[in-house]
Amino acid sequence: MEPRFVELLSGFLPFLDGRELTPESTLPELGLDSMHSIDLLFAIEDTFGVPLPDEDLNDTTFATAGSLWAAVQAAREAEGGSAGAVAAA
Repeated sequence: MEPRFVELLSGFLPFLDGRELTPESTLPELGLDSMHSIDLLFAIEDTFGVPLPDEDLNDTTFATAGSLWAAVQAAREAEGGSAGAVAAA
C-alpha cells in the first residue's frame, strides 16, 4: 500500500489509535462505517484521480485496507496507468 493511501485511509478510522495500518487491518473494526465509506470514496477519487466502479462499492471491498487498496489499484490500471503515473508524480 502506498504511504499516501495509508495516510488518507487512517484519517477515516477513528479507532486506529496510532496503531500501524496493515493490509489485514479490518476497516469496520477500526470505525469505518457507511457514512465514512462514502466520504472515503470521494477522497480516494480526488486523491488518486480514479472512480471505483459500482461493482466495487460493497462490503467486501471495504472489509480490509488491503482489499480497498486492491480496488484502487485495479481502478488505476483500468484507467490505462495514466492516473497512476499522475498520482505518483
